Amino acid sequence: MYCGKCVLLRRLYSTFAGGWPGTGLLLMRAVAGSALVVGGGLTLLSDPPPLNVTIPAILLLGAGILLITGLWTPIAGASVALIEVCKMLMLPGDKSLWLMLGTAGAALAMLGPGLWSVDARLYGWKRFEPTPRKKNSDLKNSPKD
Repeated sequence: MYCGKCVLLRRLYSTFAGGWPGTGLLLMRAVAGSALVVGGGLTLLSDPPPLNVTIPAILLLGAGILLITGLWTPIAGASVALIEVCKMLMLPGDKSLWLMLGTAGAALAMLGPGLWSVDARLYGWKRFEPTPRKKNSDLKNSPKD
């Protein structure tokens, strides 16, 4: 029996990339997630944080943690992309950084988390070894109950 999230992630990504592509996705998740965590943390630690950036900072902090661990990557990446686009349109500041982080979030949402992620461990394809079947001759010779 599969949960809805399992089926969703399997339909989004036929495989979870390993090798060099998986390493690249791991580095991309780590760098983008770290930048989001640091940026969100610094915004929340400012005295006092402006209300119009507090909620996006909390959301980006959470999405950064999810991206670093590779948990719910499509949701976290799409959220980052959407929030960063909204920040670019509504807030003054470093739009090039927001564009880069939004692009990285969208790319991670489209490419997937890679093999070294919690998503791959929870929702990746698993190999099950079936138990050997008994032959008809074994069934005939077995004692009846």
